Amino acid sequence: MGSTTLRAGRRSIEISNPDKVLFGGDRITKSDLAIYYREVAQTMLPYVRGRPAQLDRYPDGLDGENWVQKEVPKHFPDWIETVEVSKRDGSVTQVVCSDPATLVYLADQAVITPHVWLSRRDRIDKPDLLVFDLDPAGDDFGIVRDAARLVGELLDELGLHAYLKTTGSRGLHLAVPLDRRAGFDEVRTLARDAARVAAARDPKRLSTEMRKDKRRGRLFVDWLRNSYAQTFAPPYAVRARPGAPISTPIEWGELGRVDARSYSLANIADRLSRKGDPWRGLWRRAQGLKRPRRRLDDLLEEFSG
Repeated sequence: MGSTTLRAGRRSIEISNPDKVLFGGDRITKSDLAIYYREVAQTMLPYVRGRPAQLDRYPDGLDGENWVQKEVPKHFPDWIETVEVSKRDGSVTQVVCSDPATLVYLADQAVITPHVWLSRRDRIDKPDLLVFDLDPAGDDFGIVRDAARLVGELLDELGLHAYLKTTGSRGLHLAVPLDRRAGFDEVRTLARDAARVAAARDPKRLSTEMRKDKRRGRLFVDWLRNSYAQTFAPPYAVRARPGAPISTPIEWGELGRVDARSYSLANIADRLSRKGDPWRGLWRRAQGLKRPRRRLDDLLEEFSG
């Protein structure tokens, strides 16, 4: 099937089998994926740079075998940045997406989504993001919007500003930029307790039950990503779903007009040209957790009382 070469930053990346179809029903090829990641790189890199990544690989497209790759393969070129991180039984060396060429190279490896950590390599135990993942139990996206508003308003009460994005899959992510003073245990505990307060405010529709059979169709306010080595789909990542949807930052005022897959390879360029990046400058609003923790404790006391 031949090959082609894409220039990405200072490097030229060979794309093997560029016409190989990865999204069958949409005829989206490996070359299409690589070109997208090259074009979006400068917008996407602030959200992936310095972060260990797990790679969702689909060498035969959505309909073929796929797997999540954590360890960097031996054949990857030595110019790709990597980081060794600890795990329970040792360590693992993972890719770090530090430049446009890496994103393009990963696309050549049929990596549709690089899922990244909530912390960066220089302070691997100190997350700079707190994330809530809101997915509907069924097909009702309206409850996702309502849950996002409720959680967002609660975070505002705590003094934490949350940013919003579609997941490109089924729901929405709320992300709070952090100042990297708190460790994962402290961040996870605050996220868990905030989820409990949110669910207590709308117990008929929201839940923090870990077991699906106990949720009884309610939306799970998922705080579980806020742990060491957990990952999320970063802004502007393509998702392995029909139509090549993209996890896309949105403004809060857009919430009523979008759903999880509103943006894709077909329309993301037009959106970026019109709206720009709603998350731009996100870390200028990095926040600490001491005051929010005290405010949250007061709310928990109200509910327990």
